[in-house]
Amino acid sequence: MGIQVFGTPVSRGVAIGRAVLVASSRVDVAHYFVPADRLEHEINRLRNARDAVAAELEALQRDMPGDAPGELSALLDVHLMLLHDETLSGATKVWILERHYNAEWALSAQLEVLARQFDEMEDEYLRERKADVEQVVERLLRFLSRKGGDGAAPPLAGAVTGARDFAGEDPLVLVANDVAPADMMQFKRSVFTGFVTDVGGKNSHTAIVARSMDIPAVVGAREASRLIRQDDWLVIDGDAGIVIVNPSPIVLEEYRFRQRQSELERARLHRLRHTPAVTLDGQAVELLANIELPGDAAGAVEAGAVGVGLFRSEFLFMNRNGDLPDEEEQFEAYRDAVVAMQGLPVTIRTVDIGADKPLDRGGAQESRHEHALNPALGLRAIRWSLSEPGMFRQQLRAILRASAFGKVRILVPMVAHLNEIRLTLDALARARQQLDDNGRPYGPVEVGAMIEIPAAAVMIERFLAHFDFVSIGTNDLIQYTLAIDRADEAVSHLYDPWHPAVLSLIAQTIARANARGRGVSVCGEMAGDPAFTDLLLAMGLRSFSMHPARIASIKQRVLRADTRRLEAALDKVLGAEDPAAEAARRFSQPS
Repeated sequence: MGIQVFGTPVSRGVAIGRAVLVASSRVDVAHYFVPADRLEHEINRLRNARDAVAAELEALQRDMPGDAPGELSALLDVHLMLLHDETLSGATKVWILERHYNAEWALSAQLEVLARQFDEMEDEYLRERKADVEQVVERLLRFLSRKGGDGAAPPLAGAVTGARDFAGEDPLVLVANDVAPADMMQFKRSVFTGFVTDVGGKNSHTAIVARSMDIPAVVGAREASRLIRQDDWLVIDGDAGIVIVNPSPIVLEEYRFRQRQSELERARLHRLRHTPAVTLDGQAVELLANIELPGDAAGAVEAGAVGVGLFRSEFLFMNRNGDLPDEEEQFEAYRDAVVAMQGLPVTIRTVDIGADKPLDRGGAQESRHEHALNPALGLRAIRWSLSEPGMFRQQLRAILRASAFGKVRILVPMVAHLNEIRLTLDALARARQQLDDNGRPYGPVEVGAMIEIPAAAVMIERFLAHFDFVSIGTNDLIQYTLAIDRADEAVSHLYDPWHPAVLSLIAQTIARANARGRGVSVCGEMAGDPAFTDLLLAMGLRSFSMHPARIASIKQRVLRADTRRLEAALDKVLGAEDPAAEAARRFSQPS
């Protein structure tokens, strides 16, 4: 049957494919595929890095004081020898040519291979030489991280989005210790059909992205990246949380059958994409899309979204080595998304940098909070924007200019204080004035607040006096209400969207916004989870925003719902000791 690796199931379905390993490193490493016409350029980047590091080491040797220990010079000799050794430089070049890995990924992949070889050596002295290899590779990686090692364009500009010449026709699945949010942006546009990670919980960032993309995934699989080898055939069972390595033909065929059944179900749901989302009792429901980059807008329209409920603008700021996008680049990105939505509304969230979405190392802005004891409670989202008023007004001007091309709304993340609201609205007024002074056209925009801090939910009446709409970010609202770091495996089991306190805050926010005639939506993960659709409808929610891949399954729930029946049962669910069990009993729908 093959080796079985067990982890936490976080995204349903079955993925079958060859393993592509992303090796871990103490240095942040970009991972992206390089198109065929850029392979020689990538090899030159590697060669330049090797030559530069060699020059550094030779300079260190040359400038070494006369009384320096002889061992130090010998150690530098070892590092120079390793730098030019074919098992490092030559093999790394093969990763680039055959796998189309970028130079950083190729280096870290070869380091993983060499580290395993050293670990298996019987001689203790030779085993300890692994540290020398690691130090040499980290010097190379640090050189490459300086503006791409040669001033190269950021990974997104050169990443392979559809080419498969480096992998034949075999589907690929990603195996890693963990996947950073910035890397997820690369991989979602690449060729992977599933994910396996050593760490992470049900509500880690990787898990949330995998679910939203509707890609089978297993996280917290412990030693997966050590047990699985490059090119192994894998089956990812996203329902059971099992990864099968090199399965037997019988097992493989069984999972291929399950895969075909899932594809048929997806095709059936896809036919609903142009059906209006209206409940059995005639309640119209707005199903919006969450997007990260302008190119996602076309997929949102194709999936049947009636607008963008959340454009996560921070992804324009990531994978850039701290070089932030200027006003013109941002304007073009926002305008492209607005135009692609063909007249449908686009809600752009101001940059939500911080916590699990830091800027790249080396940026001056990132250094201000990279050492925070608890980044989730630190300088992030609107706090960061208000601390960088020039950058913030630049973003606001870009969003306002895009509003001349269609309906645009601005969403402010992580608001907790009335003073933050005043400062934000003042910044917006100044941005408008600057555009007026320069004769730049812009359209009307509504301004809304993310409700993701308990204080904001408790103060919702005061917030509604200043905002046109609110959007509930359930992921952070749950995290902050329950004091749970959702990325921490030790406490991730306590992250509970069904917790009565969480449900009470959500219900209160929806009810008070509806009573004031203000728009209210949910843009967190609960919006795209069919288990919560009936509950949110019962609370009076009529606007859901989610990844485009989730729209069809949520629409199916909406079409089968009777909100009068659901609302009649709401108090029983909210008052129950086990709201999940009570909801399952009272909100059951025909299959």
